[in-house]
Amino acid sequence: MIVGSDHSLLIPDLSDHRGGKGRLRGLRLVHTHFKEEPLNEEDKMDLALLRLDLITVIPLDKSGQAHRLHTAHLLPENPGGQEWRVLEPEQIGLSQVDVQGLVRSLEEEWGRKLPVRKIRRGGERAILISVTSQPKSAALESLAELRELAVSAGLEVLETVIQSRKEINPKFLMSRDRLTSLSIRALQLGAGLLIFDQELNPSQVRSLTEFSDLKVVDRTQLILDIFAQRARTREGKIQVEMAQLKYILPRLVGRDDSLSRLAGGIGGRGPGETRLEIDRRRVRERIHRLQRDLEAIRSQRRQRRVKRERKGVPVVSIVGYTNAGKSTLLNTLTRSRLTAEDRYFATLDPTSRRLRLPRDREIIITDTVGFIKNLPKDLLAAFQATLEELEEADLLLEVVDISNPGFEAQMEVVDNLLTQLELSRIPRLRVFNKVDLASAEYAARQAERYQAVLISAREAASLGPLLERIEEGLGREKKGVFPEEEQQQ
Repeated sequence: MIVGSDHSLLIPDLSDHRGGKGRLRGLRLVHTHFKEEPLNEEDKMDLALLRLDLITVIPLDKSGQAHRLHTAHLLPENPGGQEWRVLEPEQIGLSQVDVQGLVRSLEEEWGRKLPVRKIRRGGERAILISVTSQPKSAALESLAELRELAVSAGLEVLETVIQSRKEINPKFLMSRDRLTSLSIRALQLGAGLLIFDQELNPSQVRSLTEFSDLKVVDRTQLILDIFAQRARTREGKIQVEMAQLKYILPRLVGRDDSLSRLAGGIGGRGPGETRLEIDRRRVRERIHRLQRDLEAIRSQRRQRRVKRERKGVPVVSIVGYTNAGKSTLLNTLTRSRLTAEDRYFATLDPTSRRLRLPRDREIIITDTVGFIKNLPKDLLAAFQATLEELEEADLLLEVVDISNPGFEAQMEVVDNLLTQLELSRIPRLRVFNKVDLASAEYAARQAERYQAVLISAREAASLGPLLERIEEGLGREKKGVFPEEEQQQ
């Protein structure tokens, strides 16, 4: 029993309370309203956000007498898009509602609407969200990429949501009403994860999680999760772990409510603060150890590069946007069997192979991790050891997916990242891949515009012109752009 005031009722934290067999909490709320007020919007929000089985209001008249019951319950996904149902008012003592039977039928209906599926990583289902002031076309394009990232992470995307706002809510990003509706929609669909296309600060993650009672991640955390799944070598695992720790460090907060009052200051220092500081110190120490390991890896790489330079073997590095076909190109050129899948970041760890050119010249060709828009800064810094390999390249092959309508924006992302990594001085040859998925006329026109080589990485017969251009590029003594690129600059 909870005693409130004449205008509000403080419901305690229910996060540790058992859930129902289906999607509901297993709790029912019955409370009074003064001034003969029936169910209001706040009651419906409590019903949805707390996932209550039922909520019943008993309005009291001026004399404090109760006459009728007003009851509502949530609805599973339905064609009308309704979020809840308000039952007809009933007289106290004459209610005909079979509460147990009603709740049982709702749980069963939820079970039918949400069939059990075997999904990797525990069957996580997600709703993708973009809250932006950009044009809708840009938001749709970014959400499409976020969907590919989610699928690559093994998630099932149930729905995408865009809210355009002139001013972003600093606490929730979106409006409270829209977040409430979204929480109900997640409940109806059986989603347990909200993925935001925008980067969230620690305070926003906490606010969104507490309000919706759902797991909340942003684009950066999703990319880090994909990298954690794909890392295979010791080097790759070290780099991913360091990036994750740098992401987590500012987000470490005390999670024990019983210790939350023990903040810093006179009379406030206590075990909560001490435990938090211990966690932070351990994270910093772990980051320091990982940085030492990466420095050792850099030293080993430098030694290998010196040996290559002594032998005079040129190095060609394949760069480009993720899922552009870099690994497929390396496989076809060198007859290798590296992992090459039609998903983002299928290849994470760098791989080098020897290749003999038509004029009997031997080179080393290297496949690197793909780039992506808004690549997390911590991740880019962590992969500096891998990307250092690019610094010694004699030629960069920039692989571009010409069948992608947004290929020009992807090229711009690659250009910016290479400039940021101070690699723009290295000669670069653009390679337009997947010509078999685009019209011949369109591909030829774009290749002429950007002075690129057209190929289909799966077909070895299409790679002859590319090999000739590689030989031509390696034959130049000047380390810079190709003549046609000089004209553009």
